[in-house]
Amino acid sequence: MVGLGIGLGVVVVFVLMMVMYGVGVFNTLVSLRERYKNAFSQIEVQLKRRYDLIPNLVDTAKGYMKHESETLENVIKARNAASGAVQAASAAPGDPDAMKGLMGAETALSGAMSKFSVVMEAYPDLKANENMMQLSEELTSTENKVAFARQGYNDAVTSYNVARQKFPAIVFASMFGHPENAELLEFKDSAEFQAAPKVSF
Repeated sequence: MVGLGIGLGVVVVFVLMMVMYGVGVFNTLVSLRERYKNAFSQIEVQLKRRYDLIPNLVDTAKGYMKHESETLENVIKARNAASGAVQAASAAPGDPDAMKGLMGAETALSGAMSKFSVVMEAYPDLKANENMMQLSEELTSTENKVAFARQGYNDAVTSYNVARQKFPAIVFASMFGHPENAELLEFKDSAEFQAAPKVSF
């Protein structure tokens, strides 16, 4: 009887330890997931600021670039697509499809802004416009903030993914609503993405 009681006590202690460990894994994964979601919201703030600056930039350029309407329209289309993509991504930060959609839209916007910058070189009066110089400065500052926020997000996602993949946490992860790794926010050519939207005068 005493041996049975000890054996039962050991089983109960073992079960309690497993439950406590499972609760610890659950709490850790939730904390890390909330951290990367918060980090994504910082990216979203900066991207929305950039999306708000781009129409002002295009409006300022319209008076000078009358024969470049296609370039200006492409910038606005790419900006609108990127704005929609960031809204979709903010509904599910870390979701692979949402992040890939945002990465594609941002790459397209980067290309449109790069072409806009090249075309602007032919308009020295536009480059000298005070409003354009101020908008360019704000855009450059915002780009730097986007890059910084993106690094913070990727760091938070990496911490989450590492914690999720460790054994035995990986055994519990799916049961606790963490079925897959979160997606990093990367661009095909990070240097090009960071540099292209900066309109330099």
